[in-house]
Amino acid sequence: MYKILANTLFLGKNVVFVPECHSTNTLLMELAQKTQQPEGMVVITRAQTKGRGQRGNGWEAEPGQNITFSILLKPQFLNANAQFNLTIAVSLALIDFLKSRLADRSFIKWPNDLLVNGKKITGILIENTLAGENIQQSVVGIGLNVNQRQFTAPAATSMFLETGHEYDLSIELSSLIECVERRYLQLRSGHANDLRQEYLNNLYWINEEQQFVSNGRRFTGTIEGVDAVGKLAVRDQGQINYFGIKEISFVR
Repeated sequence: MYKILANTLFLGKNVVFVPECHSTNTLLMELAQKTQQPEGMVVITRAQTKGRGQRGNGWEAEPGQNITFSILLKPQFLNANAQFNLTIAVSLALIDFLKSRLADRSFIKWPNDLLVNGKKITGILIENTLAGENIQQSVVGIGLNVNQRQFTAPAATSMFLETGHEYDLSIELSSLIECVERRYLQLRSGHANDLRQEYLNNLYWINEEQQFVSNGRRFTGTIEGVDAVGKLAVRDQGQINYFGIKEISFVR
């Protein structure tokens, strides 16, 4: 039996381990649809063959070298219009974890990629099921590059590449699970505004003039924040415009 030795109240107490699967998010969603599963249940795999990311992108992960898992949450206290608050909480959990390992070189690239020295080290994919005006359950998929040494994508990195140290995946997973639960409980306790401010404090390129592309047009803009539903607020030629996930791209 696979156990997560995390000091948590409910995250990671129920674990499904599969040596290989297409996607931990897909597997966990299928399990949750068939039978009632407890909040905090984790599905983890050694080898994810068709990991999914934002914008329909894949997630590259060498078998046995990284952490790829999904968590079942039931944030029924969240209105559907406020579901981005869950993205904020999970992103901050990853920031907490990374800064404890890699000092202050970590940032959140909107909406929820984690960068270290400008390179992607973590991806998050949250898939919500709604019931009326509230979230019924959420499947939170996390891919963390830990010991992988080579990537086909030049903009990817890992904890090993950043520090030169190999890490025990079980220990790192337990620590990461603890970070997620701590931020989730903070959100559940009604501290969404505090979390939002921390998110903005850690946002990549905020208040800096940078290059973006939207609708085929390249322009210089400044990120000024994120609205209540998670759209990116960018000032362009004196006017603030709001962009959804597929409506704007960062230019390196």
